[in-house]
Amino acid sequence: MKLSRYAPLEHPLVQQFQRAIDSLTAALAPASVRQYRAVARCFLIYLGEQHPAIDSLNQLRRDPHILDWFVDLRSQNLAPAVYIARLLLMRCMLEELAWSTQAPDLAHLIRREDIPRAPQRLPRALTPQQDQLIQQELLRRNDLPSNVLLLMRHTGMRIGECVDLEYDCLHNASPDRWAIHVPLGKLKTERMVPIDSFVCQIVHRLRFFRSFDPLPFDGRLLARPRNKQTLVKQLRSYLPDVVAAVGIPTRIVPHQLRHTYASEMVRAGVGLPALMKLLGHVNPEMTMRYVDVAGADLQREFHLARSQPRHLTPQPKAPSFSPRGGLDGVIDSLLFAQHAIEMFRRSLPNGAPKDRLDQLTNRLTKILAETRKLKPTG
Repeated sequence: MKLSRYAPLEHPLVQQFQRAIDSLTAALAPASVRQYRAVARCFLIYLGEQHPAIDSLNQLRRDPHILDWFVDLRSQNLAPAVYIARLLLMRCMLEELAWSTQAPDLAHLIRREDIPRAPQRLPRALTPQQDQLIQQELLRRNDLPSNVLLLMRHTGMRIGECVDLEYDCLHNASPDRWAIHVPLGKLKTERMVPIDSFVCQIVHRLRFFRSFDPLPFDGRLLARPRNKQTLVKQLRSYLPDVVAAVGIPTRIVPHQLRHTYASEMVRAGVGLPALMKLLGHVNPEMTMRYVDVAGADLQREFHLARSQPRHLTPQPKAPSFSPRGGLDGVIDSLLFAQHAIEMFRRSLPNGAPKDRLDQLTNRLTKILAETRKLKPTG
């Protein structure tokens, strides 16, 4: 049995890798078997070309054999998901070989920190034109689902948090200041989100709709036909009709309203710590993934900085967020460096510079993880 459907590969380690593949894929689909064979073939071809003296598993070393293979894979400009998949499959094969050949060192040739995080494709913020068209249509309809979506758009709530709102969710902080209490959500946190009079009117309209609902009152702002998921499904299915009605051809999901709110807050001057509180995030890295800075924003900030240079200001205003001292300050600085790189990367067209910045962001993520480990326990 050959390693793949290609021409036979001549290498001393072929049979050992084949036995490991047979053991790993005994209950897997043929497509998975082909993936294992392709990765093993790729690795053995690399060994034969770059390290021809290797003819036994005991000779394999992390440096240079495995680390050089990483470099060889990256030079092929593979998609991030493909690169991650190859590392994971090779790690499984090496762990199987470590067990079957009684060579435990093989299991440590590829480490967990070698495998980058898979890119999370979060929904992006709406464009200003899309946002305006959708809000106009929601205001025109003025029914219960449209008001719920408007509430999400102007508070940044998740759809699950919105359907869990209590009937008495409005809180008066002072005579002219209101906030809405967002209950425990995805990250098991609750928060108070400041709101304006427009959002207060939305909540009052939702209370009005609730008063006419025949379902018994359960203390929540929104009545549930059967359960929470049924209500969420109804709200999700409502938005595509609105999008089609205004002539937007792209698919838009409710979570993009949350991203649009986050981007709007940044453009209004809200700093990162405050934005974390508004969105209910416990990790600054997740908050930065929500922020969308367009080319027009960069132009505005650039010309504002040029027209009001800081070195000409006698008493510069203190920044909204100051790095802390010690190790916490190092972590804060790394987070802001990661944020700056990500914002600049998004402004670049697709190409080698953008891919390189993505790699640098992954390295910063690893550095952050290792730095956090230096914090004393407790």
